[in-house]
Amino acid sequence: MNFKFKILFDRYLAQYKNTISDKPDVLLQRMEKKKNNVDYFHFYSSVSSVYSSKIEGEDIDFDSFFKHKFMNIKFKPDYTKKVDDLYSAYEFILENKLSGQNIINVHKIISNNLLPTDMQGFIRNNPMFVLNNNDEIEYVAAEPSIVKPELEKLFTDIEYLTKLELDSYEVLYFASLIHLVFVKIHPFQDGNGRTARLIEKWFLIEKLGKEAINIPSEKNYYNNLNDYYNNIKKIGLEYEELNYDKCIDFLLMLPNSMKEQK
Repeated sequence: MNFKFKILFDRYLAQYKNTISDKPDVLLQRMEKKKNNVDYFHFYSSVSSVYSSKIEGEDIDFDSFFKHKFMNIKFKPDYTKKVDDLYSAYEFILENKLSGQNIINVHKIISNNLLPTDMQGFIRNNPMFVLNNNDEIEYVAAEPSIVKPELEKLFTDIEYLTKLELDSYEVLYFASLIHLVFVKIHPFQDGNGRTARLIEKWFLIEKLGKEAINIPSEKNYYNNLNDYYNNIKKIGLEYEELNYDKCIDFLLMLPNSMKEQK
């Protein structure tokens, strides 16, 4: 297929397909549907929201959140409120189409307890630096003057892909690539990582059906957190100098998550 993109690309797709030993749709079929005393989709929305939050340093464990959400066990509001917001966002994507405007809408949900109201769903117009645990600059995001145009290119490409018939390799490849490109643009004041991982899952749901909510991508990223950050970092320090030739290790983390269920 000859893809026509504004910001995404398919130049590593052949390499990607040759690297994956099992077809993604076979991996999907192998994934067990866990039996729980709660709704299937609610359960996996909670898994996604907890592990995506833990990547950002939220001090919460799945057992506690499960009890809070499904067994009405009370915890201090500060302990659960940000994960509750992210859970609401995962519930949103199960019922709403992936689009640029809905990505803005879902960021408002995610950032309810992260940002002031006037910054929720607001595209930043200031410089953005990502710092590591040593307070060193890990990454310099897209310059303010190009954030909105770059994001609009990504939204255009997402809309284009949602209308195409894609094979299972292509679905996983582009889901991961959208995640990576969104993180590198870093369009919001906060909540970019949470939003990027949610968009990845949203794209999978759009193309594979609602049961794609059970793909444990967020849990896998958390369990392999150093690799997750290193694979993002190796693309480059500054937005204008990114080298996507080094993106394949990141893109392979999604299909690997389908093999490494625990």
